[in-house]
Amino acid sequence: MIRNKVRIIGGEWRSRIITFDSCADLRPTPDRVRETVFNWLGQDMSGKRCLDLFAGSGAMSFEAASRGAARVVMVESDPGVMKTLKINVQKLGAERIELMSMDALKFLDSDRHQFDLVFLDPPYRLGLLPKLLSSLHSHLAGSGLVYIENDSLPEVDADWLVWRQGQAGKVRYQLLKSKKNG
Repeated sequence: MIRNKVRIIGGEWRSRIITFDSCADLRPTPDRVRETVFNWLGQDMSGKRCLDLFAGSGAMSFEAASRGAARVVMVESDPGVMKTLKINVQKLGAERIELMSMDALKFLDSDRHQFDLVFLDPPYRLGLLPKLLSSLHSHLAGSGLVYIENDSLPEVDADWLVWRQGQAGKVRYQLLKSKKNG
């Protein structure tokens, strides 16, 4: 496998490099998109609880933790990808990151915690966004946001408000607010 690299762009680990293996469904969020999203969110993530349901390279999670997130849960089902995430967590001394080796849907069914920010970037080919979005309301804190990334964005139902959105090349992304949670 070819080793790929992503640079953390802000916070405590700014300019540090994380690595990941080449994998068919692994597409790290581009620097430009991460910079835009964290400008929208604010650079300081202190006290925030984040969930990354398809962690992959972990780029979004490492950015959040680097910017002071209190807790970051990374869910990943691929054992090889999980091994690399563990190496990166150890290399950075990322004590506020928890790794969960399991399927994202099973995690949502079994976990009862609420999060301030959920990163949702499943493999495009699986078409999981509509199903996942309907399962997220109970996992969001009152003012929680959901970041979604895909090659095409789904029509969101009446329970969601598109707060911000953008596009960089083929990558489309949005921040959503739950109307059910306030």
